[in-house]
Amino acid sequence: MGEDKASEDRGLEVRTYFVRKRNALLARANFEKLYVDYYLHLADNSLRYEAKHDQIFKEALAAMCLHSASRPQIEVSAWTLNFQDPLINIFVTGDNQQNLVIGQIFTKDVKPGKENLFYSEVVRGDNAVQRSVTAFEGQLPFRAAEHFYYQSEQRHARFFEYDDEDFVLISAQPDCDTEWLMGLDKEAIRVLDQNEELSLLEKRYFRWFCGCNQDNMMKLLVPTMKANPESLFEGEETIHIHCPRCGAKFTISREMLEAFMAEKDSD
Repeated sequence: MGEDKASEDRGLEVRTYFVRKRNALLARANFEKLYVDYYLHLADNSLRYEAKHDQIFKEALAAMCLHSASRPQIEVSAWTLNFQDPLINIFVTGDNQQNLVIGQIFTKDVKPGKENLFYSEVVRGDNAVQRSVTAFEGQLPFRAAEHFYYQSEQRHARFFEYDDEDFVLISAQPDCDTEWLMGLDKEAIRVLDQNEELSLLEKRYFRWFCGCNQDNMMKLLVPTMKANPESLFEGEETIHIHCPRCGAKFTISREMLEAFMAEKDSD
């Protein structure tokens, strides 16, 4: 199998570089393949989002993927971006141990507030979850992520669109030339490899993958089924539920859930 075919099978390729003399880390990827998988997921689960919401989500997904590629390989990150206009929540997560990114858009039961909020959760290995919340302005996930870097990670980071569906993240490392970093613009990014010395650090591969299945969804329903089954099914024989990570739809019958619970009790 050729290298190109092997890379394609592994998923989206993200390359990271060290910008020598500037002490910055650059991550870059073309997200066309990942977006195709995302749209196939929507079609498979009969999910439809407004075009404006969809565009916001795709930018947040790209930001998470580039962020994950620049983080330790034992780290799992999850972001929830709460926008007040439009009133939506965007959830994205990146898992460096399983090389996956996933997420979804929430438009229902989103509580209005005074400002946009950026919720971050990080787990590194077996350590406890680290949580942070920062406020941000505007409707662009890239700007929100930059503000998160500055407020929560105490360092600068910049996101750029290099080309259509081709994005770049440059984040400050110790002793970074922050004046140079903050002075970058789209034109400078296009000729960065000509003006700066870049050293390839590694290639990582990410897939659009959740891993949810019917058994996992039924596990979520078991406590309610034991406490008050009527409130769960409301007189119907089947219910439809969505995965909280990716939005995939599952149809579960009362008979299926009862059989699942009986099997677990007999184990």
